[in-house]
Amino acid sequence: MIKELILAGGVSIGVMISAFAGTHPPDTSRLEPKAVYGKEAKVIAYILDNNHYRKISLNDSLSSVILDEYILSLDNNKTYFTSADVARFEKYRTKIDDLTRDENVDAAYEIYAVFRERFNERMKYVTDHLINKEFDYSIQEFYETNRDKEAWCKSDAELNEVWRKLIKSQALSLKLAGKAQPEISKTLKDRYDRFSRSISQFTSEDVFSVYMNTITEAYDPHTNYLSPRAADLFKQSMSLSLEGIGARLQTENDYTKVAEVIPGGPAEKSKLIQPNDRIIAVGQGETGELVDVIGWRIDEVVKLIKGPKGTTVRLSILPMETGINGKPKTIMLIRDKIKLEDQKAKKTVINYEKDGKPVKLGVITLPSFYMDFDAYQKGDPDYTSTTRDVQKLIQELQTEKIDGLVLDLRNNGGGSLSEAIDLTGLFIKDGPVVQVKNSANRIEVGLDENPSILYNGPMVVLTNRFSASASEIFAGAIQDYHRGVVVGESTYGKGTVQTVIHLDRFMNEKEPVGELKLTFQKFYRVTGSSTQNKGVIPDIELPTALDPEQFGESSSPNALPWDEIRGTLFQKTPVIDDKVLASLNRTYQNRLKTDDMLNKLVAEAQEARKNFKETRVSLNEAVRKKEMDEAELKRGQTKLDTKMTEKEAPVVKSNLNDVDDEYLREGLIVLSDLIGTKIG
Repeated sequence: MIKELILAGGVSIGVMISAFAGTHPPDTSRLEPKAVYGKEAKVIAYILDNNHYRKISLNDSLSSVILDEYILSLDNNKTYFTSADVARFEKYRTKIDDLTRDENVDAAYEIYAVFRERFNERMKYVTDHLINKEFDYSIQEFYETNRDKEAWCKSDAELNEVWRKLIKSQALSLKLAGKAQPEISKTLKDRYDRFSRSISQFTSEDVFSVYMNTITEAYDPHTNYLSPRAADLFKQSMSLSLEGIGARLQTENDYTKVAEVIPGGPAEKSKLIQPNDRIIAVGQGETGELVDVIGWRIDEVVKLIKGPKGTTVRLSILPMETGINGKPKTIMLIRDKIKLEDQKAKKTVINYEKDGKPVKLGVITLPSFYMDFDAYQKGDPDYTSTTRDVQKLIQELQTEKIDGLVLDLRNNGGGSLSEAIDLTGLFIKDGPVVQVKNSANRIEVGLDENPSILYNGPMVVLTNRFSASASEIFAGAIQDYHRGVVVGESTYGKGTVQTVIHLDRFMNEKEPVGELKLTFQKFYRVTGSSTQNKGVIPDIELPTALDPEQFGESSSPNALPWDEIRGTLFQKTPVIDDKVLASLNRTYQNRLKTDDMLNKLVAEAQEARKNFKETRVSLNEAVRKKEMDEAELKRGQTKLDTKMTEKEAPVVKSNLNDVDDEYLREGLIVLSDLIGTKIG
């Protein structure tokens, strides 16, 4: 068995490493590229052309994509540039490829200079005309937060109108929070003064990082340039020592959205913040002012949220289930380091009665596929690993004589590929688990070579949209071998593998250079089907609030496509067959007609999905207040609860309706049905 450190779990890094602007002194002069940046760009282009899995070249077509994406990376909601500005940049439409190979990155700095000028103009307009304005909130008008499909404004007058509505929306939020006009004006002034100071600290390296990431991500969303500073943060995140709240963030329209809650971090432990919540304000300490971050660049939001271990940060959030028209809630988190021990597998035993008979079910929650790689390399026989921990937990559960097992992979973003293979081996006799294809079309089969089976009883694997990479390999293998039943949401769809290339291997420079995280392999199931883009589709699909077009790999236009290769020989187990799955699905469909708790879950998911798609906010005070009150009322009546905390984990229940975690309850009911089904 090969043990190697490859990045099979690449959905948990993202903006955790993208806080470019740090403690640099303000610099209002025009930024210029260092000579080394052009050399780095040329080397990166060479590596991408020759080593990326996609086998595409940096050409005129890709240059066009890069130009559009770079413009949007600076002005993602089309509130600074005009259509005339964008037209000025057309000269680079088919030139970025040629310029990059000529060690020329001037285009990035010219476009950024225009952005900086437009930004300063917008801030002056806000300060001079909007901050102290007393708006008429009786007018029936709306602000559209999603400007993706909007055209670029043709004039300053059009931009002024967009900003009028944006500031009016923010002022109305403050008014509904109980603030009087003088306090509203002061809050807005302080907010935009701080925003301006933050942008003024952007450096030449920051511009180059944004530009190079636009180039690399044109190949696929998991190929990234890491500046020397970002590379250091990346190493911290890989060793699970990054200090903060433990969440990956991304921009969506005017909002900063929680894309992922990292297992073991303060956010996950608090249970106060969930994926797809929107962060609208950040405050330092228990009493510091809440700074509104709607419309802010995401790296600036990250900088406010991150901080030393033990310090307090307050977040004002719009919960996913109520959407942008809901009432904000403020939460308090203590920043901390994410430690390996916090990511370890944990077990719970649930005892209950079914039809008068006692049933004992085991639940193992697995936050990630972890392995102490350094200890393994040093030959430590007691190195920590997912498989070893789960093996021990299963043995303990077997001693307690469980009737069935749920393996909970919700929010498991992946990790070690070898651990996913070894863990699968605990449940099958032996054989292939995953196929890995590289850019040269060579295919390597990851094998479970251990013929012993640790657990052969009834099993359910619970997944959601944030189960990714190594989680998808495990869930897909269990499904393909017919070893267990996959229940939940379709998984994320990340079926690619990344490696980190140090650029100093190709360059002899006195200046520090960055690194390139490169997609170079792709995963395939033993059937030959890729896990990329489509993910693993559950055998029994539970209600979901998440639209695949908005969440997961399929939401990225540059994601590698799904495809398939020839399957490999493997021996299915006799545990699950089509007849068993049909029976379980019939029972589930029947329960949809009669089970009040399941119907409540369906209604909650539909409401949350509807609210999350809403991007328009009213600027009428009465309408806005009514919408907020209605959203809060619905939230109180139908709170979507899909994750059980360790403290809440039930030990003895009279029936599964007492389980607070709705998704786990459904998984346990399916497992109970599986136990009661005649198998084989």
